Amino acid sequence: MREITVENKLKYLYALQQIDTQLQEVQELKGDLPAIIADLSAKVDELKAKIKELNTFIKQGKIDRDNADLEIIELAEKIEKYKSQQLQVKSNKQYDALTKEIETAEQKSEKLEKEMEILEGKIQVAKTDLDTFNAELSEVSGELDERQKELRELNKEHEKEELKLQHEREKIRVRVDKRDLERYELILKAKGGKAVVPIKRGACGGCFNRVPPQKILEIRQNSRLYVCEHCGRILVSDEIVEKSLALT
Repeated sequence: MREITVENKLKYLYALQQIDTQLQEVQELKGDLPAIIADLSAKVDELKAKIKELNTFIKQGKIDRDNADLEIIELAEKIEKYKSQQLQVKSNKQYDALTKEIETAEQKSEKLEKEMEILEGKIQVAKTDLDTFNAELSEVSGELDERQKELRELNKEHEKEELKLQHEREKIRVRVDKRDLERYELILKAKGGKAVVPIKRGACGGCFNRVPPQKILEIRQNSRLYVCEHCGRILVSDEIVEKSLALT
């Protein structure tokens, strides 16, 4: 297999850059919609989690309340039983023992009633919060549906163009050396979608800092890959720009 020349490497990289620029423009037509949808989706998930947590709390709270209520009834029955037994005992010791049992049961019953009152208050607060979160979820879900519909319409509008560009990108990408591609994509991500730039009026086409004349002469030879010493973008000559047009 014949080795790809440096000139061809530069042509492929610049052609790839042109396609990625067009793809970025297509994405920009969608505006903030993708970010808005992501935020709304996260909000929906957050609200659903809160609602689930509240429903679990309310369900468990009702179980605890019912158990406490049942225990209070059982304690009341014990108290009545102990009081009845007091009328039948024949010694002070037995009477005092039953009195102690009655006091213990009454104290436990009072404690359970206070706990039930606090729990009932928490359940009511949880129900109020649940209504608030359900209303908010309905509102956010409605907005999410509308935004997703907008994005689907935009995607449909630009689908053919985007697919065509993706197809062209793949044809160029497979011709680029793996290491060069990795380097290109790192710069692309770091520099806002612009990794390969031409020299314009003696300056870098990315950061617009001056490129030394001697370096410009070397870049025009298309014999090696040069990067801007200020921004790190790959620099190409006008000849590469012209020749790469035939690739896209």
